[in-house]
This record gives sequence, structure tokens and C-alpha cells, in this order.
Amino acid sequence: MATPDQYQDIRDAVAKLCTQFPGEYWQGLDATGDYPTDFVNALTESGYLSILIPEEYGGAGLPLSAACAVLEEIQRSGCNGGACHAQMYTMGTLLRHGNAEQKQQYLPAIARGELRLQAFGVTEPGSGTDTTRIQTRARRDGPDGDYIVNGQKVFISRTEHSDLMILLVRTAAREDSARATDGMSVLLVDMRSALGNGLAIKPIKTMMNHASTELFFDDLRVPAANLIGEEGRGFSYIVDGMNAERILIAAECIGDARYFIEQASRYAREREVFGRPIGLNQGIQFPLARAHIQTEAADAIVHRAAASFERGEPCGSLANMAKLLASEASWQAGDTCIQTFGGYGFATEYNIERKFRETRLYQVAPISTNLILSHVATHDLGMPKSLARVWRQRCRLHRT
Repeated sequence: MATPDQYQDIRDAVAKLCTQFPGEYWQGLDATGDYPTDFVNALTESGYLSILIPEEYGGAGLPLSAACAVLEEIQRSGCNGGACHAQMYTMGTLLRHGNAEQKQQYLPAIARGELRLQAFGVTEPGSGTDTTRIQTRARRDGPDGDYIVNGQKVFISRTEHSDLMILLVRTAAREDSARATDGMSVLLVDMRSALGNGLAIKPIKTMMNHASTELFFDDLRVPAANLIGEEGRGFSYIVDGMNAERILIAAECIGDARYFIEQASRYAREREVFGRPIGLNQGIQFPLARAHIQTEAADAIVHRAAASFERGEPCGSLANMAKLLASEASWQAGDTCIQTFGGYGFATEYNIERKFRETRLYQVAPISTNLILSHVATHDLGMPKSLARVWRQRCRLHRT
């Protein structure tokens, strides 16, 4: 298991890079809704976005915990890793389940920064977080023909700034599959040729600058050679990416929490009211101390989850718990930071309100807090499925 200091050199280098992109840079992007191209290019050129790619393909060949260190430090420095973190967690699907030809075709170019793999197409309007109910369908145009894709995806980030996308589709109907998780497949979509040729992208404006979009597929052709792994087993492949995603985003939340705590602690030491620093008051001290304790506890679970992933163990519950604890720690730290700053916490020039909006996302996505609690209750504690899930199953039985 990686120790917190194992990647200190990486942390220091990332923090130094981030000084080139101060709060004013992010404030400007927030105002215009533009993508942080310069920031992403700097990370790419420094090799941080290829940190998980094996050395034989031009990457650093480091484990997930190293990627966690990179993303945590980005957030701790006041920057926003949401613009590029997908290039790390999508690697779980391609690295573990792509064939030799696919890896050779794409990974070296990604490592060199010539290609971006930043899009992860899973969520749909009608399915939400119930991935087994996706409706986007891919059918073969003859035994040896292309896949023809039709359907819709929603809240898919960075598609306008990505060359490639990992796309989850149904190649067999849910009702025709032995299990709900069967019949789904993963396709690697070349966004450059797809756009305007069966793929349309519609931006979604959100409360933070996250480059989110809605996708529409209308007879999009994807070469059969772009199928990752075996047809019908895509859900299990995506899970690898999902677990990595939750652990990496948990690391980002730890970075956010530490940013908030450091900013608030400094302000509490320096800000004077009634002739003394406000940090002398226990009403300021205790909430910050509690936020720090919650952050350190969450960080321990993040490290544990990353180590489990690196060993190739089933780590769904650990990944979920890490994401829940870290996202709650960052939100609590952010709220405490705003309370410490008072009215200044709402002023854009301090960057607190921007980071507060950005970190709020991670209690909803990539999986909501309630779904994590449901997963832990039923999978770890052996409790029955919730009434809502049982009711849905009964309704389906009555319809049949």
C-alpha cells in the first residue's frame, strides 16, 4: 500500500506546475465557460496524464495511488482536475480489457499528448444511475460489418475536448439477457470522425464549469475492431473504470478539503475582529479541527481503496466508501471555510465559492450518496434490498 509520502516528489512538482494557473485564471474561465486548454496541455506535456500508461507504451507505468497523488495536489492547489481526470480512470477499461492492437494503436499517442481520451459515455436520461437500463443500442451491419449505434447519453463531460470516448451500449436487449448486467458492450469511439456523421453534441450549462454535454447517436458507424473485450461483457469492463473513477475522485475531494482547511486556517490566524485574531475563538477552531479530522479519516480509506485496486481485488465497496467519505469531508470543509471567511467567502476573488460549487458535484456524481449507502447495506451487511427496489421488481413480474 502506498504511504502518503511515497509520491512527495510528484506532489511537489504538480504543486509547482499549478502555480502557473492561479485563481484569476480559473475565475476567467468560470466567467466565459471556456475549457482550461492551457492547463490540460501543461499537465499532458509534463507526463501527468499518462501516469497510468505502461512504460512500453510511453507512459510512466505507475499505479493508481500515484494518479491519486496528482489529482489530490491539483485540487489542493486551487485548480480543477475535473477537466482532465477522465484520462486516468478510463485507462482501467482500455488497459485491462483492450487487445494488443488497440493498446498499440492508441496508448502511445495518448502518452505523447497527440490524442485525448477524456470522455466516458455511460449515463442516459432514462436510466440515471441504473446502468443496466441503458437504451443506447449497437447492432452489427452484417456478420463482419460495423456497429450501428443509436441512442442518447447525458451529462457526459469533455466530449467537445476529447478525441476518443469509451462508450457503453447494449448489444442485446435486457429482457433477452440471462442477467441484467449481460448484453452490454464497450466501444471505443473516434470522436473526430463521428461528430457530424451520426453523432451530435449539445452542451449542458451547469452551476460549475465542467464541460458537460448531451450526446445523440443516429446510425453512428463504429468499426467492429473498436469493440473492447468480448461482446456482451461490457458492464464488467466498465466496473474497472468506475472503481478507479470513484477512488480518483475521492482523492480530488481530499485535495479540495485540504485546500479549504488551509485557506480557512490561515484566514483565521490573520483576520482580526474586536482586536484579536478570530482563530482565538473555539467557535472557529473546533469546526476546522473537526473538518481536518474527517479529512484525515477519509484519506485513510482512499489509500486503502487504491491499494486494493492495485492488487486486483474486488474493491467496489471500498471505492464507494472512499468516495462517500471524501466527498462529505470536502463539502464539510468547504462549508466551514465559508463560515470562517464570512461574507468574503462569497466573493469570487477569494475562489472559495468556486471551489465550493465544484466540490458539491461529487456527492451526486459519479454515484450518489444514497446509492452508496444502499450498496453497502445490501452487499456488505447482508440486508434486504430497499422497498423501492423490491416494488420495481414486483411491478415487472406483474407486467410479465
